[in-house]
Amino acid sequence: MQPNKFSKIGQRGIGFVEQAMLVFITFATIVATGQAVMHIWVAGSVTVADLLLLFLYMEILTMLNHYLGSGNLPVRYPLYIGIIALARYLVLDIKELEAWRIFAVSVSILLIAVAILVVRYGHVRFPYADGPEQDHHSR
Repeated sequence: MQPNKFSKIGQRGIGFVEQAMLVFITFATIVATGQAVMHIWVAGSVTVADLLLLFLYMEILTMLNHYLGSGNLPVRYPLYIGIIALARYLVLDIKELEAWRIFAVSVSILLIAVAILVVRYGHVRFPYADGPEQDHHSR
């Protein structure tokens, strides 16, 4: 099926909204990073939770950079962000969490890590036939 005039206009409109959202997410992430650095500066100390938050922001910026550079988004990036977010949750709330919740979050991290390995294995073992394997050399 050939795209008609209206579908091309729709694609351009969605593409514009997508680009605007990417710019907004990038700006918001940079602002949030600045706020985190200021919090560290004012507190006069760096905690593991602070470092994990900065890694979270770095992964978001890395994901945005990869998407802008290649036009595609490997599923691994959101998975990395999920692991970091769960690890930060554990670090921040470890004293208030029940043992079963700590176990559940830890198992969740393990399952996401296994999912990343499966995705990586799939990309290496079964590369896409419709184009060059762009994800093979990253990370």
